[in-house]
Amino acid sequence: MNDLPTNSGHSRGRGRGTKQKDDANRGLGLQLGQSSNEARPDKPVPPADALKTSEIIPKSKDTEAQAIEGDPRGSVRGRRLITEVVHSRPQGLTTKAGISGTKINVQTNYFKLLKRPCWTIFQYRVDFEPEVDNTRYRRGYLYEHKNILGGYIFDGTILFCTTQFNFKELVTKNHAGENITIKIKHVGLVEAADNQQFQVLNLLLRKAMESLSLQLVSRNYYDAKAKIKLNNYRVELWPGYQTSIRQHESDILLCAEVVHKVMRTDTLYDILSEAIRDTDNFKDAFRRQVMGMICLTDYNNKTYRIDDVDFGLNPLCKFNTKDGDISYVEYYKKRYNITIRDHKQPLVVSRPTEKNIRGGTDQLIMLVPELARATGMTDAMRANFQLMKAMSEFTRLNPDRRIERLRAFNKRLQSSKESMDVLKSWNIELDTALVDIPARVLFPEKIVFGNQKRFVCDNRADWTMEFRNNSMYSHVDIKRWYVITPQRNLRETEEFVKLCIRAASGMKMTISEPRYDKIADDRNGTYSQSIDNAVAKDPQIIMLVLKAPNEEKYSCIKKRTCVDRPVPSQVVTLKTIAPRKEKSAGLMSIATKVVIQMNAKLMGAPWMIELPLRGLMTVGFDVCHSSKNKNKSYGALVATMDMKSSNRYFSSVNEHMKGQELSDQMSMNMTYALKAFREHHGILPERILFFRDGVGDGQLHQVVNTEVKFLKTKLDEIYKSAGKEDGCRMAFIVVAKRINTRYFTNNRNPVPGTVVDDVITLPERYDFFLVSQAVRQGTVSPTNYNVIHDNIGLSADKLQMLSYKMTHMYYNFSGTCRVPAVCQYAHKLAFLIAESINRSPSSGLENQLYFL
Repeated sequence: MNDLPTNSGHSRGRGRGTKQKDDANRGLGLQLGQSSNEARPDKPVPPADALKTSEIIPKSKDTEAQAIEGDPRGSVRGRRLITEVVHSRPQGLTTKAGISGTKINVQTNYFKLLKRPCWTIFQYRVDFEPEVDNTRYRRGYLYEHKNILGGYIFDGTILFCTTQFNFKELVTKNHAGENITIKIKHVGLVEAADNQQFQVLNLLLRKAMESLSLQLVSRNYYDAKAKIKLNNYRVELWPGYQTSIRQHESDILLCAEVVHKVMRTDTLYDILSEAIRDTDNFKDAFRRQVMGMICLTDYNNKTYRIDDVDFGLNPLCKFNTKDGDISYVEYYKKRYNITIRDHKQPLVVSRPTEKNIRGGTDQLIMLVPELARATGMTDAMRANFQLMKAMSEFTRLNPDRRIERLRAFNKRLQSSKESMDVLKSWNIELDTALVDIPARVLFPEKIVFGNQKRFVCDNRADWTMEFRNNSMYSHVDIKRWYVITPQRNLRETEEFVKLCIRAASGMKMTISEPRYDKIADDRNGTYSQSIDNAVAKDPQIIMLVLKAPNEEKYSCIKKRTCVDRPVPSQVVTLKTIAPRKEKSAGLMSIATKVVIQMNAKLMGAPWMIELPLRGLMTVGFDVCHSSKNKNKSYGALVATMDMKSSNRYFSSVNEHMKGQELSDQMSMNMTYALKAFREHHGILPERILFFRDGVGDGQLHQVVNTEVKFLKTKLDEIYKSAGKEDGCRMAFIVVAKRINTRYFTNNRNPVPGTVVDDVITLPERYDFFLVSQAVRQGTVSPTNYNVIHDNIGLSADKLQMLSYKMTHMYYNFSGTCRVPAVCQYAHKLAFLIAESINRSPSSGLENQLYFL
């Protein structure tokens, strides 16, 4: 049972004045009330796809049919797929394969490239005079000369082909009959051994996939014809594929993953109409709903993040082009043959990203609500059980269905003449079979309860039921505690507290009767005052009852109990502790979980694992971005104080701004953790196992070359000053959950503990994949572990086993989790601070798991 989730939705007022309804029926223009001729104090800016474009060209059918949808700024799409190769494999490592466990074979979502490319690719820079910045038209102009160029790949700026050209210029004409000169300059070669070949291979694959009648949305291809309509919820699910080709241990492999895009059928205009109909202050309501949302514009298949709404601009306002001023209405009619219906709707603002600015686009991007479709899911949608259930029937594919879809994708690619022509022209052949690889299943872990009783985990990796027969490994009796509850809900709260006392008794833990503070109302100030009164009596823990999930109240309570009046707190809602009668059967189970959680917050240990190493500190670090301020992030560190002889933890969290390096904060917090360890044990830890979460492939270079080196230098300094001349023995492991790799055992999910450390791993890394969970629906996702520093003195086998052991120690759930527990704790802490507290918690709580 989690503490109250922090992603509960905002409550929204639903005032329905007659004037709003009547005006909404007559069109938005009457509500927005700005004349099209009204002067603007600042100059209107063009829409996104008109920025830096020297001409407005209507789509020709030939161009549209042959052009590959590209970035209007001429950037290289393919470069997103293959980032810089970071060599993190330690020098002198003989093998990264383990030996423990039972050997098995698994099937993966990879296809092998049967023919390794043996070509030399000529690379050319392509420029247009006069300048044409829209990639679609650049590609269209170049395609007119396909007979001369032969087979080629063009990403909008760079042209790749296997032919060496003698000419340097080509001439074509635009729609106005003006000459366009295409300048082609040879800039280099891509040999088969170069890493850049994978950029070319991915571009080739994407070109081959275009022949499958798939639609490019953002970075991936989706099958719009196979879309699944959930009309009751105004949502469509588009099935698609996420693909990547790269060099693995000994072969070039294509990883293909089945994905789904949630496409909402409502536009921003629909959201605006609802705001006008349902609220008194529709401008603020509309802003609240769309700020931060990602929207899709169908006319150019691009996504934009919404940063503001300009109610002073409308589609009749004009912006400047090479051919003179033009209104948004005229522009979209001329460019896309789109008629904008409501001329008085506001314009939505998207600020240019850093990438936009690097590409020369530094102006605001203006979007018309009618033409922008909302994407993604709102908190209200996520909280809609019926919607999530309806979606899961299509998105949570069991292994057999996923394998079937992957084979269908391969067959579809192989049976398309256009697709095969693309691949064959470059001498590429793709295997039809999924790759089979060796794997191992690690031995099941033993969970240790009170009185040293042990439970051997089964394939479910869940020991919830064992608490009915066993006491917790160690517990803290709760003798002084407060329960703060609204007066009108006192009876339900008392009933639940009795269940908690009974559940604790069954686990040999004593919970005394609490003191109740019956508050007259549930205002934030009332909760704050009650917390102050309770803390004055020095309680061990405070339980607070909310009528319903409410982010604002939760934030107020956590700020008070974590910063102003530091005390462990347990927040519960009436929906959880007093459900309707038909759902009350599992109430004892909920009470048991709440007791386990409160015990963990008070430094008790609900269970333990068998750990042969003494003096081991495991550390988790994760980063969470603030939803309220996109420029702020919070990095949290959680460390164990040697689980073999202590069940204490140390935690710390720091705020950092966007672009700021984490090296200083990470090493400073590690210094505090080592100080806490030495105060508790009298010595420094013998070994440190550091798990770093929240790292994308693009950040790996910085982590390897900056964070680890800085941290290692600082730790060696501390250890040498303590008389340990060899310095600190540490393994630094990057943990990645958002990966596309999947593997299966006999068309079923692999059991927890299944490790893969060969074939699909990367030659430049010391890495392995581990499935640590069991799932009831869908396909289980493995976690990738990349050891980027290692002088801990343990074999690959032992590092794999230790990583698996640590997934059993997350006290919020009596089962394994996807990542080592310290990573999950760090995520929980960073998320709490980023979403609810927005400031550093009191140091008085740093040794407690108060954030569970």
